Amino acid sequence: MQKLLEKIGKVLFHRLGIVGVLILAQIVLYGVGLTVLWNSDSFGWVKWLFVALSVLSALWIVGSKSNPGYKIGWLIIVLGLMPFGSVAYLLLGGNHLSGFNQRRLRTMERKIRRNLGEECGRSASLGELMGEDAGCMARYLEQTTHCPVFGNTRTKYYPLGDDCYDDILEALRGAERYIFIEYFIIEEGKLWNSVLDIAREKAARGVEVRVIYDDIGSISTLPGDYPVRLEQMGIQCRVFNRFVPVVSLRQNNRDHRKYMIIDGRVAFTGGINMADEYINVKRRFGHWKDAAIRLEGDAVWSMTVSFLSMWDFTHSEEERFTPFRPAPARAGAVGYVQPYHDCPWDNEAVGQSVYLHLIYRAKRYVYITTPYLVIDYSLTMALTTAAKSGVDVRIITPHIPDKKTVFEMTRSYYEELIEAGVQIFEYEPGFIHAKNFVVDDLWATVGTVNLDYRSMFLHFENGVLLYGTPSVADIRDDFLDTQTRSLLVTLEDCRSISVLHRTFRDLLRLFAPLL
Repeated sequence: MQKLLEKIGKVLFHRLGIVGVLILAQIVLYGVGLTVLWNSDSFGWVKWLFVALSVLSALWIVGSKSNPGYKIGWLIIVLGLMPFGSVAYLLLGGNHLSGFNQRRLRTMERKIRRNLGEECGRSASLGELMGEDAGCMARYLEQTTHCPVFGNTRTKYYPLGDDCYDDILEALRGAERYIFIEYFIIEEGKLWNSVLDIAREKAARGVEVRVIYDDIGSISTLPGDYPVRLEQMGIQCRVFNRFVPVVSLRQNNRDHRKYMIIDGRVAFTGGINMADEYINVKRRFGHWKDAAIRLEGDAVWSMTVSFLSMWDFTHSEEERFTPFRPAPARAGAVGYVQPYHDCPWDNEAVGQSVYLHLIYRAKRYVYITTPYLVIDYSLTMALTTAAKSGVDVRIITPHIPDKKTVFEMTRSYYEELIEAGVQIFEYEPGFIHAKNFVVDDLWATVGTVNLDYRSMFLHFENGVLLYGTPSVADIRDDFLDTQTRSLLVTLEDCRSISVLHRTFRDLLRLFAPLL
């Protein structure tokens, strides 16, 4: 009994436990308030007020630029919970920006355009060198995100998070001017403590070290005063979108980006966070299969600008980025690299658009690894159309899930895709967290964008698009090797589940955009 009480106390007095209790209290308060209204003498006119709000909310949802699946999910809630469905939408729905955040967003875009805009325009040359399909993809990112194409950039692909551990530490040890770190999750352990030891030593020697982490992503792994602890080590720290225990739509948008940038010369990104399961030191869901990519050369400047823009965004600051720009890299690298980033507030689903470009431009094959397969109509149509057109479409998902509900949603899409000719595999040894696309031995992308609604429409994300670099073949070979350790999913597997189980999955899919 004493151990049980100690365990309960530990949970309740942990930051996450306190936040959970406060949110629960707020939900109860809303419920009590609505119950009081329901039983009051004035409920008649209050009811019609809420009905009017629900109708206006429904009209707003229909007229918004949101994804259709997102609209349908919220319309069901708003109209199905009439008259109080509008309360849920006003608190949690949409992606509305306050005037303050609109100004911050415009400032962020202006800084990116100012520091990268002049670099844009190489898509025409890329089209001449690698074909118009490559030029079109590059032009889209230049115009929507001001992210240019770069040559003079060497890339190295890592098929496991374990593989890049030593290279990250070596690059950090070579830092002379600055180290920029931005991750969704940071957790003390072998990986982060090794990084932190070097960062602290470098900061003591005058190297500028900056860290950004997402508050929700790290809410269970870091204490609330962690920025103060880092500042005491000489490391500057910012927390993205501090979590406030209030039921609010502002918590929808998270910083899911992953950057490790050294001197503007070397950068790492991909699926891995700064926690030990990502390098298989800690086992949570079997073997953790992730991916990362290292850039060295001119393209790192684009990632540096992206980081600095987010840094200033978190505290509404203005600083000149030019002093952080390194000298041009030596020529000689094969292929071209285009780092890109995605912002959920600009009505442009960049991550999804990159994936759609790759699928629709595939002539021979498109190979995909993703931890979650929770896709909307446009991606479903793209994948099925490509497969029906003779393109070899293959997808690898986890066999051991990290989130069982999302795993059920992922499996609910299998039957439709397989019927169209898509081959689906599940990574038998454990959980696959890599977010990779590779197409026709020509193009590939590695990054942070999951195939789910949150990554594509609600989170800040980033990735790297590769054109003809040697890493494209490495990503293809990694996929084929991973496939040998994965289970092929058949139509019989999909159809063997019970009617009740199928109905449960269908209900989950209905609300997939909201989870």
